[in-house]
Amino acid sequence: MKKKVISAILCAAMVSTMAVGCSSSDSKKDSKSDKKDGYKVAYIARAQEDSFAAWLADEMRAAFKKTGDMSLEVFDGEANDEKENSIIENCIANGYDGIIVQANNGEAQLPYIQQIVEADIPCITTNPRVECEGTGSVDADPYEQAKVNCELALKKIPKNAKVVVLQGPAGNFHSTKRREAWKKEFFDKRSDVKILAEDIANWNKDEAMQLMEDWVQAYGKIDAVISMNDNMAAGAIEAVKDNAKYKNMQAYGVDGTAEACLLIKEGKMTSTGLQSAIDLAKMNTEAMHDVLTGKKKVTDINDNVPAPLITSDNVDEYIQMYKDNGQIKE
Repeated sequence: MKKKVISAILCAAMVSTMAVGCSSSDSKKDSKSDKKDGYKVAYIARAQEDSFAAWLADEMRAAFKKTGDMSLEVFDGEANDEKENSIIENCIANGYDGIIVQANNGEAQLPYIQQIVEADIPCITTNPRVECEGTGSVDADPYEQAKVNCELALKKIPKNAKVVVLQGPAGNFHSTKRREAWKKEFFDKRSDVKILAEDIANWNKDEAMQLMEDWVQAYGKIDAVISMNDNMAAGAIEAVKDNAKYKNMQAYGVDGTAEACLLIKEGKMTSTGLQSAIDLAKMNTEAMHDVLTGKKKVTDINDNVPAPLITSDNVDEYIQMYKDNGQIKE
């Protein structure tokens, strides 16, 4: 809720200029609806070093290729707010027909997303959504992604367990909402569980590995790793892979990446909430096409991606999915 309030305040501060930009949106869409040479769309990815962001970028490329009348250029924000904001400005200047933004930090990107609106360019925010008037969003519900893990953890994490928590970037909507879910849906209900340590690892596997190595030295026994994404969970697991004391350590993540599925299959990871990059890419592509061809207004785009739980009971079907799309080799 705080995120939405901040976004609303910042957007309201620029309402006068936005009104000018939005006033011509219908006529501009009409002129685009019969564009003969195809539509040029920019996708600004948060960071290609992140396994999920890289997967999503690949799926976006594949989905756009199937359209026939849209081309996609992918830009890497390198998990750097200044870099991503600069890319947004360049995409505006280069006259893209539509821009899709995967924000690194929603609050930092918000004024630049507003510039897209003011330039009368259709803008969709995704993974995470950024609340700003004049845009649409295609996103999964990060609270629900974590909640499905919490429901399992309530049963599986032992009494008086000691756990560590890995967070995504500060200010990131998905990280914030997933952590909120863990508080309300697990920690508030399991007062016996002690959090030994909690820190930001920026969705990054190497940063999570370093934190886990430090925590092992400082605390010894750790019963479970609570991670806001799979990449960080995988880093924590890697840090203790050769330590027999952690053979039964539980680990929870979000994204449902190919790596996470293999770790679940091997018994090294407990569960993950799927955030399907395939679904996200398909829905983003369809949404942008509908906007550019005049079937929908960008403000009508508000799609939610489902978040099923992946465990040892159903992981085989997801591993097969990744084999079918080439992310896991036979």
